[in-house]
Amino acid sequence: MPSVTPDAPPALAALPPGAVLAIDHVGIAVTDLDAAVAMYETAFGMTCVHVEVNEEQGVREAMLEVGSSGSYLQLLAPLTPDSPIGRFLERSGPGIQQMAYRVRSVDEVSAHLRAHGMRLLYDQAKPGTAGSRVNFVHPRSAGGVLVELVEPGPEGLLGH
Repeated sequence: MPSVTPDAPPALAALPPGAVLAIDHVGIAVTDLDAAVAMYETAFGMTCVHVEVNEEQGVREAMLEVGSSGSYLQLLAPLTPDSPIGRFLERSGPGIQQMAYRVRSVDEVSAHLRAHGMRLLYDQAKPGTAGSRVNFVHPRSAGGVLVELVEPGPEGLLGH
């Protein structure tokens, strides 16, 4: 019989099959959104399929389609220096800011992670890109990576 120490965290039971659907996108913090979009389109042949301003998150963002993979590159430029992306750029410079997983239900996955002691940034999901609902797992709970959970909007990204 294996020994269990009193300080050991509870074993993380698996989510039901199909709860996490795919890698949705990788978020990259940039200082100049238009220049970054042009670079990724020219250098890597990606196609910008969506641009929007998310006032609540303090960003102007673009989603670039990565071939026919169903995954995206999300470029994030701060609206103000004191926004989360503005602070990230000040602290770390341009680069990868987060990894996002597409989920069937952001509420289901968030509840599951909380039940296993993982820290989420929001009590309730927030509005995300193109009508999606999102929450974030704190990097201290996810091996040093800011993980975004994305429940797509009713029409998905390309429906807008």
